[in-house]
Amino acid sequence: MNHTDQHDTLVLGAPSLHQVSEDISHITERKTPRWWYIAITLSGSMMLVLIGMIGWLFYKGIGIWGNNTPVGWAFDITNFVFWVGIGHAGTLISAVLYLLRQRWRTSINRFAEAMTLFAVICAGIWPTIHTGRPWYDYWLLPYPNQMGMWPQFRSPLNWDVFAVGTYFTVSLLFWYTGLIPDLATLRDRAKGRIRQIVLGIFALGWRGSQKQWKHWELAYLILAGIATPLVLSVHSVVSTDFATSIIPGWHSTIFPPYFVAGAIFSGFAMVLTLIIPARKIFGMEKYITLNHFDKMAKVILLTGMMVSFAYLIEIFIAWYSGNPYERFTFLNRAAGPYTWGFWIMITCNVVVPQTLWFRKLRRSIPYLFVISLLVNVGMWFERFNIIVTSLHRDFLPSSWGMFRPTIFDLGMLAGSFGLFLTLFLIFLRFLPMISISEVKKLAFEEQEHERNAHPRATPEIGRSS
Repeated sequence: MNHTDQHDTLVLGAPSLHQVSEDISHITERKTPRWWYIAITLSGSMMLVLIGMIGWLFYKGIGIWGNNTPVGWAFDITNFVFWVGIGHAGTLISAVLYLLRQRWRTSINRFAEAMTLFAVICAGIWPTIHTGRPWYDYWLLPYPNQMGMWPQFRSPLNWDVFAVGTYFTVSLLFWYTGLIPDLATLRDRAKGRIRQIVLGIFALGWRGSQKQWKHWELAYLILAGIATPLVLSVHSVVSTDFATSIIPGWHSTIFPPYFVAGAIFSGFAMVLTLIIPARKIFGMEKYITLNHFDKMAKVILLTGMMVSFAYLIEIFIAWYSGNPYERFTFLNRAAGPYTWGFWIMITCNVVVPQTLWFRKLRRSIPYLFVISLLVNVGMWFERFNIIVTSLHRDFLPSSWGMFRPTIFDLGMLAGSFGLFLTLFLIFLRFLPMISISEVKKLAFEEQEHERNAHPRATPEIGRSS
């Protein structure tokens, strides 16, 4: 294999089709390892902390948070925007790259799709509880009633309900559609009768006929087409929660593209954070290669530069507008009481990703893992800076105030990560973490290409599962 072929190879070792099924299915079929019980105990404990604190919040009210006047939004909306952003990489990898026929998405799309669903679940918690009366949240839904109390469609809360609800529904359908052939593979390999029945129900009678594949590919393509506009629309809608206000630091037309680029930036970083340890633990090095990491690092570099450009544009517009309140807001971010949060954001989101210009660092697994963690930290602080530093010093100095997080703010933030990791660990244990059918197709195509390029080589490609 020449250098060019090696550079483009996405499945190493020329595995047979049977071997692909064996390697990926074995993860869900073997006895549950001890480390999994330890990990889910830790993440489950964090999730229980979240549930307990939400219960206390319902009993006592949002006064247990550090929110005050003028900082009415703080950790609650910061966490909401952060988790919605994390979910963007899943739709981008699955839908947009599928439509663009990018083959390198194949081994990582299942990770990203699952991550999207779990991140949106975590995001959905915060708009529900931050209003103070969550038992009235059904008012946000367009339900008919005899009193004529229709939702206020001019409210950004309504936009979020529609956008995030649609995003979750389409992402769930897209993820499940992609799973159907793999569930049938697990069904046919199942040894226990109960496991076979359960998998058979969710496989929807899949037999792998030519007609079924034709309908499956059409459904997958349609869902990808529906999901693609959501990559742009969902976080654009979230950004208009801020942009439609008149608060300095929020009232900006750059917010929609800025938020979308930041969402993809943080989403890809989270994919790296999850996929690097999973790849090592489950021995998936032949299916998730350095070429995958190299391409994901390039996307992080690109979106990181877009986010950096948005930061510069924000500062320029604050100066060029001649609005003293806008100028003060940005000077206050950089040199005010929360200056530490601003410079953490700049370091993690602007400076650190620039090291990915070097190919050696893009293909260094430990370095990419550190980069992914730093980007996630930086993107959380970006949302914190946008929300808290724009609110804590109002137009009048008499209205100024400081936000200080309480134990409940910090505990619920940690608990949301516990919920996310618990759902992700359950996914890893019971469902194929890599798309079996798509990797088979990719492996077959690469081996066919290699055989045509080198007629004397005859790799074993004909054995099915």
